[in-house]
Amino acid sequence: MSTRVGLPVAILAGGLATRLRPVTETVPKVLLEVAGKPFLDHQLALLREQGVEEVVLCVGYLGELIRDRYQDGRSHGIRISYSFDGDKLLGTGGAIRKALPLLGEAFFVMYGDSYLRIDFGQVESAFRHLGKPGLMTLFHNRDLWDVSNVSYASGTIRRYDKKFRGPDMQHIDYGLSVFRAEVFREYSPDEVLDLAQVMRTLVDRGDMAGFEASERFYEIGSPDGWRELDQFLINGVEQRQEAR
Repeated sequence: MSTRVGLPVAILAGGLATRLRPVTETVPKVLLEVAGKPFLDHQLALLREQGVEEVVLCVGYLGELIRDRYQDGRSHGIRISYSFDGDKLLGTGGAIRKALPLLGEAFFVMYGDSYLRIDFGQVESAFRHLGKPGLMTLFHNRDLWDVSNVSYASGTIRRYDKKFRGPDMQHIDYGLSVFRAEVFREYSPDEVLDLAQVMRTLVDRGDMAGFEASERFYEIGSPDGWRELDQFLINGVEQRQEAR
């Protein structure tokens, strides 16, 4: 088990999940069943094992269903707060901007469809040591699990772009970042904002540190990813039962 993590984790769980329709027309993506449980159950268990004590769920579409199920998080051994987008969806960056009063001066950000087996304590230590206002975790993907979108070499993120890629882009945004709150205070509280835009701006300024993950990511953002993680977690349960 990892040591206690000092920073809260913001989970972005407010999107429409259009790639998984029609099922997500009535069920938010984080409540989709994976290995017999809502996906968020697995995500919270993973965070708790990592030593995370506080989570802020950034919710929008069908967010009330999430809050009604998890409430303050006590039944899952973790403190949960909620930040609602409001009348309009603010985008992934705008949702973080709105949640700043709950997050403090530094925090993790992860996507609500990501299952990441990475040491959060090591990532936090790297963030504090490197001293930049943002840190992006990366994986040497080589287009294997998804389209690579980061040029990273000699410990430096040279380029990050989710739309236009080049042959030097062999890494991918792993799905976990760390930020100081000042990064988001540059933007208007009601602005519709993509987190990728915020991260690209930091990379272009030289203000984004990098931390390379050693183990691949899993996600439920696509039907194929959902099926793959479901089988991965089922196999893990079966292996633990056989070991008893």
